[in-house]
Amino acid sequence: MTKPEPLLDVRNLTVHFPVRRPGLFPRQPQLLRAVDGVSFSIARGETLGLVGESGCGKSTTGRAILQLLQPTAGSVRFGALELTSLWRRRFGAAVWSRELRELRRRMQMIFQDPYASLNPRMTVEDLVAEPLRTFRVADAAQIRQQVRDLLAQVGMDPRFRRRYPHEFSGGQRQRIGIARALALRPEFIVCDEPISALDVSIQAQILNLLTELRRTFGLTYLFIAHDLAAVRHISDRIAVMYLGRIVETGPSEAVCSAPLHPYTRTLIAAIPLPNPAAERARVRLAVRGEPPSPLNPPSGCRFHPRCSLAIARCTSEEPQLEPLAGEPERFVACHVVHGSVGPVLPR
Repeated sequence: MTKPEPLLDVRNLTVHFPVRRPGLFPRQPQLLRAVDGVSFSIARGETLGLVGESGCGKSTTGRAILQLLQPTAGSVRFGALELTSLWRRRFGAAVWSRELRELRRRMQMIFQDPYASLNPRMTVEDLVAEPLRTFRVADAAQIRQQVRDLLAQVGMDPRFRRRYPHEFSGGQRQRIGIARALALRPEFIVCDEPISALDVSIQAQILNLLTELRRTFGLTYLFIAHDLAAVRHISDRIAVMYLGRIVETGPSEAVCSAPLHPYTRTLIAAIPLPNPAAERARVRLAVRGEPPSPLNPPSGCRFHPRCSLAIARCTSEEPQLEPLAGEPERFVACHVVHGSVGPVLPR
């Protein structure tokens, strides 16, 4: 039985930002390699969790997939459409084409900060209705009814639709942002750390809401977060990102219960266990130093300066994301995991 075509297929996605160097005379700008050759696919109705440290390129990946940022290189296929080919040049600048604007109805984003993503001068009704009015999908009476329905679907009282964002808590604001993202009935939603700015008690409510909406509307999610426990709860598969590269992917339970890449193992080990005896007995890999700068990433494996298992090959040859022997659904970019041997580098 052949696998169905993925709804989203990302290949070698690259986003580099030029950074001008200080000095009296102009010099060639450096490149900040925010995303450097990321590849993955998401099946229709699936949730892929993208995790990693702050600054590893997760949010930039999500924005580049939706073409909110123009990728430097790579391919982003949404169904049968190649999104990176839908940009046009106007007056020397890259702008969205009409086709790309129309695709906004099928792809949406839930932003990280509910305090900054909502216009404080607009009422809740205007905020949720804005996509409907922009694409002219209904008349005024239908829009008002759809706004009421959307607010009810995300757990908000429709009577509050005349209020302004400052009158709501963070969790309520995020529900408003979710209602706005659902307004056009999209197929695919990028959830860019939608719970990181919320209290712990509210985080679980938002995760459960997203799970329910996924079942109700048949949604497909890219769920970006740095909280592995949350990602494990909502995701079917997990992709682990480090310094602009994917280092491990696999089914959610497999990655969390038996991580392969040394970086993934350190992320899992950072989650405290509720059993004090089990917490003391855990064996952790030693991780030294801070993440390198994306302006000057290390040669070979990007994690090798901090990895206690690194061998000589790790310093010179970049590992590729390859399937694990005997487990075709799991991919890892690590020479040691794939069987390379050699003396461990001194630390």
